[in-house]
Amino acid sequence: RPRGEGQPPPEGGPECSCPEEPGGRGGRRLRTAFSAEQLSTLESSFQRQQYLGAAERRKLAGRMRLSEVQIKTWFQNRRMKLKRQM
Repeated sequence: RPRGEGQPPPEGGPECSCPEEPGGRGGRRLRTAFSAEQLSTLESSFQRQQYLGAAERRKLAGRMRLSEVQIKTWFQNRRMKLKRQM
């Protein structure tokens, strides 16, 4: 989303790594670009288990240096992709 209007960048680095802005203004994050290694790990986890519990999600997120929400969303999207393919 364009920043415009002379606003300084948000603190904490690039926009894509910041959590959603408080107050509901412009509440969409930029798309996460997963590395090839992260995708490989996610896919192999998905092949073993299509649904992750909270403990598995926390463990995977910690190992991959991603947020639990990113892991959860990836699994939701992957299940939808599988459903569309069937």
